[in-house]
Amino acid sequence: MPDIEFGCLPTIIGSMPHTDPAEACSLVTRYLKDIPAWPQLPKRSFRENMYAQFSEGFPGVVLKEDSIYIDRTQDLDKPLEQLYAAYLENDIDKYPVSPEYAAGLRSFLALTDLSPLAVKGQITGPVTWGLTVTDDSHRAIIYDDVLGDAVAKLLRLKAGWQEKELSKISPNTVIFVDEPYMAAYGSVSVLLSRERVIELLEEVFGGIRGLKGVHCCGNTDWSILLDTSADIISFDAYNYAQSLSLYPAEVKKFLDRKGAIAWGIIPNDEESLARESVASLKDRLEEAMAPFTRKGIPFKQLIEQGLLTPSCGLGSLANKGAAALVLELLAELSLKIRKRYV
Repeated sequence: MPDIEFGCLPTIIGSMPHTDPAEACSLVTRYLKDIPAWPQLPKRSFRENMYAQFSEGFPGVVLKEDSIYIDRTQDLDKPLEQLYAAYLENDIDKYPVSPEYAAGLRSFLALTDLSPLAVKGQITGPVTWGLTVTDDSHRAIIYDDVLGDAVAKLLRLKAGWQEKELSKISPNTVIFVDEPYMAAYGSVSVLLSRERVIELLEEVFGGIRGLKGVHCCGNTDWSILLDTSADIISFDAYNYAQSLSLYPAEVKKFLDRKGAIAWGIIPNDEESLARESVASLKDRLEEAMAPFTRKGIPFKQLIEQGLLTPSCGLGSLANKGAAALVLELLAELSLKIRKRYV
């Protein structure tokens, strides 16, 4: 694992409200020179929706209008066999992310004037993907023994391919596995054991050679995610600052093994954005860190092993101007924190 001390450098979760990939990339690289990330553009096409974006090549997958499902009337044996063969051989080139599924990634990879400390990518997590995508009888495929395992194996190959491409920009890669559905863990809608969640995540992590993060934008049982081999834990520190602080012992253990926390401190909704400034967000960040320092975790360690991000993706914002404001606040807050503490 690369030994990078982030010192509260900024990056993003992934999605942007743009439809023009070049415009989105320009905004990202303007504000995020140290750790730029390729932009996902869900408003451009349903294929760039986080559930469709990494589905290409999955056995029986059907994208129809604005929906995605698995058609069990198809013969799934041959595509499953091909997927497992590629998995066993780690043949990541068999399962790339095509330009029509990720225009922002292709535009980002074509940039020639970048020299960042690290480069970030992202992929939908196996729990979220497997719970969202259903078969034609509306059953989540994660509960199917064969297809549930196939989800993690496909995403592992996609993550490995993405990392290989991003490493052409920087040898230091960061891949976030996005798991918004972990916010529902423990409810009647998520019938998965702790061990199964960890097993699925570790399968995907196994395809990532550089730094691997896991992002959840809601309340969850953080002890599960902290118990994985993730190098970065990404959470919504703006709306759910207390959620992670309920696990001080696990967080301390995580930080002591050189893990990093991505503090999602910039709101991703227009109403909250209108109320905030760099000064107010600095106060809010320090307030979010305070419970950890009271539990014996040094403030200096939180800063050194920290990243700053928006609370979640920006794809739901109404306009590009709001996204620009988020990135401006993010970059300025990072600069202020680094000048003061790093």
